[in-house]
Amino acid sequence: METKKIFSPVYRQDYFEGYSIGLNPFLQINSKNKNEAFAAGFNSARMDYERMNGLISHGIPERIVTNKVLEDFLIAGLIGLSIDTEGYTAYQISLLDKWYQSGIEKYDLNQNLALLELLENNDIHINHGF
Repeated sequence: METKKIFSPVYRQDYFEGYSIGLNPFLQINSKNKNEAFAAGFNSARMDYERMNGLISHGIPERIVTNKVLEDFLIAGLIGLSIDTEGYTAYQISLLDKWYQSGIEKYDLNQNLALLELLENNDIHINHGF
């Protein structure tokens, strides 16, 4: 891909349209009607989807892992919250566990207590796992 194409607003729009469709495992691409940018975005999104959820050819899981879900697991580990892995496949759980463990490694009890105090002062109550 030429670098100049990336800076084209039309290319970027088509790329992101393809990317958004590629993240949905239920949708397929009709390559006859789509251009290079759309196809590149679609393929990039499929690779991202399969990196987080496993191959589509192995079936579509009950729950879909997204970047937001990964970030939620990281944050849960950072602040010591319990996690729910019900409905995820073994492949997904191994990835989610890595993100959660990464958060746990950065866990700081003093920061967690300060955060909980701040939340409680604002009448925000959370169910935590400790």
